[in-house]
Amino acid sequence: MAILPFDLSSSSLSGWAVWILPFIAALIIPAVAKISKRATGGVAVAFALASAISAATLLPLALGNNEIHNQVSWISSIGLKAGILADPLAIIMANVVGWISFLIFVYSTGYMKGDKDITRFWFWMTFFVGSMQLIVLSDNFLQLFFGWEGVGLASYALVGFWYRDKKKDHVGIEGRKVLGLVDYYSPTHSGIKAFIMTKVGDIMMLSGMFLIFAFAGTFGFRELTQHTEWATEMSTQHLLIPAAVLLFGGAVGKSAQFPLNEWLLEAMTGPTAVSALIHAATMVKAGVFLVARLGPLFFALAAIGINMDQFFEVVAWVGAITALLLATQGMVHPEIKKVLAYSTGSQIGYMMMALGVAGLSRQFVDGYTAGFFHLISHAMFKASLFMAAGSLLHIVGSRFMTDMGGLRKYMKKTYAFMWAAGLALMGAPFITTGFWSKDAIFAAVYESGNTWALPIFVIALVTAVITAFYTTRMIGMVFFGNKSKHVENMEKEGHHIHEASASMWVPYGILAVLTIGIGIIGLSFEHEIHRIFTDYLSTYFGIKSGVGIVAIESQSVLGGFLNGVNPIALTASLAAFGIGFGLGYIFYIGRFADPVKFVNSNLFFYSVHKFFLNRWYLNSLIYWAFVIGPLYFGRGVYRYFENVVIEGFNTGPQKAVAVGARILQGTQTGISQSYLYVFGAGILFVVLLLLI
Repeated sequence: MAILPFDLSSSSLSGWAVWILPFIAALIIPAVAKISKRATGGVAVAFALASAISAATLLPLALGNNEIHNQVSWISSIGLKAGILADPLAIIMANVVGWISFLIFVYSTGYMKGDKDITRFWFWMTFFVGSMQLIVLSDNFLQLFFGWEGVGLASYALVGFWYRDKKKDHVGIEGRKVLGLVDYYSPTHSGIKAFIMTKVGDIMMLSGMFLIFAFAGTFGFRELTQHTEWATEMSTQHLLIPAAVLLFGGAVGKSAQFPLNEWLLEAMTGPTAVSALIHAATMVKAGVFLVARLGPLFFALAAIGINMDQFFEVVAWVGAITALLLATQGMVHPEIKKVLAYSTGSQIGYMMMALGVAGLSRQFVDGYTAGFFHLISHAMFKASLFMAAGSLLHIVGSRFMTDMGGLRKYMKKTYAFMWAAGLALMGAPFITTGFWSKDAIFAAVYESGNTWALPIFVIALVTAVITAFYTTRMIGMVFFGNKSKHVENMEKEGHHIHEASASMWVPYGILAVLTIGIGIIGLSFEHEIHRIFTDYLSTYFGIKSGVGIVAIESQSVLGGFLNGVNPIALTASLAAFGIGFGLGYIFYIGRFADPVKFVNSNLFFYSVHKFFLNRWYLNSLIYWAFVIGPLYFGRGVYRYFENVVIEGFNTGPQKAVAVGARILQGTQTGISQSYLYVFGAGILFVVLLLLI
C-alpha cells in the first residue's frame, strides 16, 4: 500500500488529471466555438480520451492493491483539505466512466451533427464527465458533494436540452391520461422534474454528511475509517443508522431507486447520447458507487461491536423492490428509450440488492464483488443499447417501437450489435458478461444465509425472467415482422432506411463486442475482480475472517468453477433466461401468438397490462400528492384565507376608522341650535348621574 503526500509524480498527476481535464475542456469549448462550432466536438473527444488514458495509467495501482491519496489545503478554518483518493475501487470506476464517456463522445459527433446548439451540448457533456470523475476520486464527503451537484446540474441542462419543447422531443403518448393527469411530458418539464426529485435525495445526503461531521469533525473517508470513535458515540445516541440511511437517500435519488425513481423515465427527453452517458452508464451509477464507498466502512464497524444490519436491509430491499417494479413496466411500454430506462433502474436495483445483501452476509466480498461486477457489465451493454436505439430513432424518426419492424434487413450492423448487448442484458448463458454478473448476484443472495435471503432471491429470479422477456420483445418489435406503416410512408416519401454512420455504430459496436468477449472469459474476469476487492477490503478496512466479518479465504462461487459453483444459482440463471426468452420469442419473434389479442382476451391480463402501463399509478400519485394537491391547497389558502381572513384583518381597522369618521362627520351639521341642544342634553345627563 502506498499513501502518498501531494507530489508531482506521474501517477499523482494522472489522478488529478482524470477529473480536471474534462473541466478544462468545458472552459475552452465556448472559446473554440467562436472560431469553429464543428471543432468543439474534436476538442471534447480529445479531452475525453486524455482523461480516459489518465485513468488507465492508474490501473497498475489497482492491480497491486495500492492507492494514491494526495491532498491540498482547502478550508483551513476547519482543517479541511481537498484531495484525490485513487484506491482500487475508485480506479476501476474511473476507467469505466472514462472509456465509456469517450466512446459516447465519439458517437455524439455523428448523432448531434448539425445541431445549432452543439456548443451548449459539448459544454455540458464535458462538465458532466468532470463532475462524475470528481465524485469517483474525491477523498471526502464535501468535495464529493460538489461533484454530486455538478452531475445533477448537467443532467438538468441536458434532459431539457431541446427546451423549445417540440412534440417530437416529448416522451409519452399525446393525450393519454392516468388518474386524470396527462402522461406526456416536454423536455423542460422533464428537466425540472429530474432536478427536483434528485434534490430530495441530495438534501437527505447533505443531512447525513453533516450529522456525521458533527460527531467526527471530518469529512474524510480515510479519517472516518481510521478513527471510529465518532461511530461509537453516534451509535450510543441512536443516530448512526439514521445518518447512514440519510446518506443512502442521496444514492436513491441519484440512482433512480424506489421511491425516487420516477424522474428517470421522463429524462429520456434528452438526446440519446445523453441517455447513454448520464442515465445508463455513469450518473445513475453514482448512487451505487456511493454505497460501494461507504458499505465497507459501515460493515467493518462490526469489529467494534456496532451492528449496521438495519442499514444494509434498507439497501437490499430498496434494490429488490426497484428491480421488480421497473422491470414489470418495461414489459409493456411502446417507447424504446423508455423500455431501456426502465431496464436501467431495474438493473441498478440488482446492484443495490447485491451490496445490501453483502452487509447481511458473512461473505461480504461476494455480494460486494457481484454488485460492482454488474455495474461494469451493465455500463457496457446498456450504453451500447442506448446508442443503438439512438441510431434507430435517428434513421426512423420515431421513438415508438410500433413505428419500426422488419429493420434487420436495412440495419444489419445495428441488428447484430443490439442482439449482442441484448443477450448480455438478458443474461444469456456462458457467453455474456450479464450472465456471470447476474449469476454472481444470485449466488451472493442465496448463500448469504440472511432471514431475507429467500424472498429477495425469488424477486431477483422473477425480475430476471421479466428482463429476458422485455429485451426479446424490444428486439422482436424493432427488427422482426413486417415494416410498419410509418416506415412504409417514409419510403414512399423518398426516405431510404439505411445503416447509421460509422461514427455512430462503431462505438456501440465496440461495447457490444466487449460484452461477448469478456463474457467468454467471464470466470477469469470475475475471479480477478474478486481478488482485487478481496485484497482491497482486507487492506483498507480490515475485513477479515471472524464473527460477523467476511471470511476472505472462503471457497465461494465467485472464485469460479474450480472453487465450486452454487447449482441453485446457476440453475436459476439458466431457467430465468430460458423462460423469459422463450415467451418473448413466441410473441414477438416467431409471432406464434398475437400479444394484443392475448392481453385483451382476459380481464385479468388486461388489468395487469393496464396497471403496468400506468406505472403502477405511482407517478400519478406522486403528482397528486406533491404537485397537484399542494397547488390546490395553496390556491384554496390564497382564495379563502388570505383574501378573506388576512385581507379582512388588514382592512378591518381601516374600515372601522372610516365608519367612525362617517359617524363623527354626521354630527357636524354646522347649525348652532343643534350644538346647543346636544350641549344641554349632555349637561342634563351629567346632573342625573350626580344625583344618582
